[in-house]
Formats: sequence, structure tokens, C-alpha cells
Amino acid sequence: MFDPLTINGKRGVDLLHDPVLNKGTAFTESERDALGLRGLLPPRIFTQDQQMARVLENIRRKTSDLEKYIYLGSLQDRNENLFYRVVMSNLDEMMPLIYTPTVGQGCQEFGHIFRRPRGLYVTARDRGHIRDVLRNWPFQDVRMIVVTDGERILGLGDLGAGGMGIPIGKLALYTACAGVHPTQCLPVMLDVGTNNTALLQDPLYIGVPERRLRGAEYDALVDEFVDAVKDVFPRACLQLEDFGNTNAFRLLRRYQPIACTFDDDIQGTAGVALAGIYSALRLTHNRLADHKFLFLGAGEAGVGIGDLVVTGLKAEGVSEAEAKLKCWFVDSKGLVVKSRTDLAEHKLPYAHDHAPITDFLEAVETLKPTAIIGVAGMGRLFTRPVVEAMARLNERPIIFALSNPTSKSECTAEEAYTWTDGKAIFASGSPFKPVVYNGQTYVPGQGNNSYIFPGVGLGVIASQAKHVTDEMFFASAKALADLVTETDLAKGRIYPGLERIRAVSAAIAVAVAEVAFAQQLTDMPRPADLAAHVQAHMYVPAYPEYK
Repeated sequence: MFDPLTINGKRGVDLLHDPVLNKGTAFTESERDALGLRGLLPPRIFTQDQQMARVLENIRRKTSDLEKYIYLGSLQDRNENLFYRVVMSNLDEMMPLIYTPTVGQGCQEFGHIFRRPRGLYVTARDRGHIRDVLRNWPFQDVRMIVVTDGERILGLGDLGAGGMGIPIGKLALYTACAGVHPTQCLPVMLDVGTNNTALLQDPLYIGVPERRLRGAEYDALVDEFVDAVKDVFPRACLQLEDFGNTNAFRLLRRYQPIACTFDDDIQGTAGVALAGIYSALRLTHNRLADHKFLFLGAGEAGVGIGDLVVTGLKAEGVSEAEAKLKCWFVDSKGLVVKSRTDLAEHKLPYAHDHAPITDFLEAVETLKPTAIIGVAGMGRLFTRPVVEAMARLNERPIIFALSNPTSKSECTAEEAYTWTDGKAIFASGSPFKPVVYNGQTYVPGQGNNSYIFPGVGLGVIASQAKHVTDEMFFASAKALADLVTETDLAKGRIYPGLERIRAVSAAIAVAVAEVAFAQQLTDMPRPADLAAHVQAHMYVPAYPEYK
């Protein structure tokens, strides 16, 4: 007989409507008889492989990526094991559909394509009762929460409650890339309104149709939410995602010392960028200290990368002051310099003594950087003169166009390779196809945070770490860079292929767990075989046998 606890006592249609338990046409004859499914399913029994073939056929006949995004979301709502089997088995094809770049359009049109709720929505109306809202979630052993307030979604800006697509997508990657179990993942939207006029006027907008909450009321809401998470889900790690610059930095500073939390836009982006830089050093044949970095964009991503680069430079023996002088920033008003009086607090550590410069090309010509890193979310700002100047100044210019989605990328892979006569070491935030130039094929690296944050989360879960530290992201960057092979580098690729992402995430998780044990951030004893311990935590999307 079947153990009713295995299926939470569900039978018949209720079982078919539970995406965690549903196997669809893969339920066996004996399961159909025992669980009240006889007649509720077509008579032929299919394997998961056969079901996947049907799913792929349906996806591939759709004519737009948004339609594919919608279809995959519906599959996730029906049958999570099958959804993850499809994604994990076809990661190169599926990742751009469930996350960047397609998720950007999904968020922009969220209210118009909305079908079934996923995750939790917390609003100011819930003040005083947020614990009750969290207790409405059906799974108690939550280990990974991704929360946003929707103010700065990718490079698209304020999308309000439509930004819920980002936590949903990020957590799908936690499972697909690192094997965090789907029932341990919780997406949360802090719906504090939106200042996007188009959304406020949209009759199908799903969020609170009010302007954004600010000041003390906003802080009190976030405080109550974080306290509630610590109470209701005490073993959960809280990832802050796509908050506006002003809130992101201060929220990270506020909660990092008192909760198990991190900000992927600041720290995860930094980890993947530094890993790419370390890989690039194997092509430039020198050290981190031999480089000068010029950032286009001085927000969360840019300053986060700068901070981690400084950590790497200090590890090479460079003083902190000297390390910061190797990182220069250009924001919307020009070069970040000490004489400016309009600088936000997070930019001040990188405000150097220099004459003002308002033009990025002039900044390149004047500062002569070895690397330019685009994180402004503006698009097309690495112009041909900029890229050609980098090629003239450097034998192997490092050009990272990291803004998402693809429409916001500072330049394309083809432009980077063509305008530098094939000399560029290139990475982008969104995927680009291989480029053939002068008879050679270049495979551009995608500096996607999915190389870092899933492994960090898995490492925190496996080690039961109480905090997430900057050292964990430095260790992650080193571990990721170490996994780039000479074959990868020969193709111009400075990140491992996505087909290796679960092995990458496992290695990063081990590195993160080692930091947790070394820094005494956990009460659990260190397992004798840490790698095996991490592997034991990784979900595999095979159908269970209900018996």
C-alpha cells in the first residue's frame, strides 16, 4: 500500500492539481488504482522522457519567446518535476526563456499574462500581520527566499508588482542550477506601490495602484518582514533582489549583520564579474594588480564589483587605498571625482582626485583602463570609438557588457570582436551566439549571476550558515574561475559551459561552506566529506514512486 504521508493524503483530482506531487500521464497502473486516478487520465502511460519530448515539441512550435515563457510557467504550475527535468536537460535553450532576457518582457507584461499566483505578496496593508501572511505559505521548511520591491527590475526600472517575475525566475534557477528543492524556495513581492505612471493607469496592473511608499513607513514594513522571516522560516536565507540603489545598499548594510541575507545585484554580480576577470588574467598573462578598471554605471552592480575587485587586490598585497585607485566610475553625470557635490554615499569611496570628465570616450582616452565594465542598464554605450580605443590601448582589452536584458547591453559580442580585430576578452549579461571573425569562432562568455548565486545559496543551506559574508562571494569567484578550462579559453569563453552548471554550483557550494566553517558561522560540525554532503542536498527531478 501507499504511504499517505508521501502524498499528504491527496487522491484523485486533488493529487493531479498539486504540481509538486503530480506525475500526469506517468502515474503507473497500480498508482492509478490506489490513488483514485482511474479514468481521470488518458489510458496510455508515458515515461518522463516521453513527456519531455511532448513539452519540447510544444515549446519549439511557439513563435515568440514570451509565449514560450508563458508555456513554461504553466508547466511549472502543473508538474514541477517535469518542468525541472525539461529545464535541466536543455539548459542552454531554456535558461534564456525562464530568466534573462525573456523574463524582462515577462515582468513588463506581468499583469496581462497573469494566470496563476506563485509566491507571496506583502503590502503595507499587512503591517502588524506579516507573520500571518508568511504562515499562509503551504511549505514550512523554506530555505531560500528571494524578495523584491520591483523598483529596479533588470535595466527596465520600476515595474512594481510586475517585478514578481524576477524572484520566481531566480528561484527556478536555484533549483535548476544548484538543486535546491522547489518546496524550499519562496518568491516574495513587497508591493509598496509604483511610480511608473503607465502601470498606475493600466487597468490590468496586478499591484497596489498607488505611488511608492517611502521613508519611515517603508522601513517599518521591511523591518517587520525580515523579523517575520526569521521567526516563521528560521533556517531561510533571504536574497534581496532588484531594489533601487538608495534602498539596496542601506538594506544590505542594515540586515547583513543580523540576518542570513545578501543582495545578488551587489554581491552576486560582483562574484561573477570577478570570476570573469580572473579567467581573463589567464589570457592577459598578468595579475589583477596590473589592471585598471573603468565602470560605466555606479549603482549596485558597479560598486559591488568594485568592492570585490578591491578584496582581490588586497589579497595580492595591494593596500586598500591603492586598490580603490584602480577602480574608476562614470555615472550619468560623468566621472566620479572628489570635486562633485552630487554623489550618493555608495559612490564616495571611489571618488578620486581628477578633473571632471563628462564623456565616457574621453574617460577611456584619459584614464587608459585595461578593462571597461558596463553596468548602467542604458544600452549601446560601448560605441565603436570606445571599443576601438580600448583595442588601441591594450593588447587584450577586457570588455564586459553586463547590462540586462539584451536590449540594454552596452555592445554586442560581434561588435566587441569585430571592432577590436578579435582581440577583445568579452563577456555579457545576456546570451550572445558565437561569432565567426576572420575564420575563427569566438564563444562569448555570459557573465550571468546564475553561475554564482545558486551555488552560494546551496552552500549556505548545506552548511546551515547563519550569515552570508563578502568572503563567501570572493571564494565563489575563485572557485568559478578555477573551473574554466584551457579549451574554454581557447574559444574566448571565460566561463564554463552552462551544461556544467550543476557541477559548478556544487563546487561553489563547497567553497562557501568552507568559509562558513572557517568563520564559525554555523553550529553544525563540518562533515568529513563536504562535497558528498553538498551533493546529498541537491534535488533531482525524478518522479517518486508512491508506495
